[in-house]
Amino acid sequence: MADMDRDRDRHTRRKEERTRYIVAAVLICVAVVAGAVWGVQTYRSRQAERELALLAEQSRTDVENTRSGTDVQTEEAVTDSLQALREMGVPIPEKDVDFAALQEETNADIYAWIYVPDTQIDYPIVQHPTDNSYYLNYNLDGSKGYPGCIYTENYNKKDFSDPNTVIYGHNMKNGSMFAGLHLFEDSEFFEEHPYVYIYTEDGLLVYEIFAAHQSGNEHILYTYDFDSDTVYRNYLEDIFETRSMNSNIREDAEVTEENRIITLSTCISSKPNNRYLVQGVLLNED
Repeated sequence: MADMDRDRDRHTRRKEERTRYIVAAVLICVAVVAGAVWGVQTYRSRQAERELALLAEQSRTDVENTRSGTDVQTEEAVTDSLQALREMGVPIPEKDVDFAALQEETNADIYAWIYVPDTQIDYPIVQHPTDNSYYLNYNLDGSKGYPGCIYTENYNKKDFSDPNTVIYGHNMKNGSMFAGLHLFEDSEFFEEHPYVYIYTEDGLLVYEIFAAHQSGNEHILYTYDFDSDTVYRNYLEDIFETRSMNSNIREDAEVTEENRIITLSTCISSKPNNRYLVQGVLLNED
């Protein structure tokens, strides 16, 4: 009887050991697979960021100093509106953006380029023709994952002629993509960096930043009918009345419902239900 009990205990222990071994092996396999997936995703993310950095380097940003009216008049390639801005003291960064090459060699959806001085924001802007959330999750090369792209939705035209063009980008921990928008929470940085530059195939658009503030997570283009002058006017008035923490407003900026603006939107890591917005008004209107 004792021998039978010992055999039964031995059998039970062996069974338990086999079970523990199988469980451990399964956990190790899961960990290996998860690690491999994480490794691939990390590699793709870094590869996408390297590609964006290379594109920014190739576009070459040279910030001009303010020049005299005589010097400006001799520059044949500069439009009258940019000449006027130069004469007002607005620095005009010259970038060499070859949109035809970018569209052919990198991504056909690239249609503009955004540059914000003294941030890492120096990227192409894309818009998917049918899927508005595509570039939230996909990179320029079509790989899935972070950092995604700087993009607009097809509710906005690609010529920036809408009253409010909303541009989206991830708030990356390494400071890339639209993480640099959070620099505008600092009032000194806000005052010293008043411009956003957008390059298109038709020329350069210069925006003066008039607001940097937190908002809710409402879809701006769903929520507001900017074709209505009244709605647009009220929207702008609400912005200028913003008095929340980390908000900065340029009180002397002139922005009315007759102006065109851009809204740069990114996440707030500590507030998933809020967004941080940096907004600028177009200075060189047609």
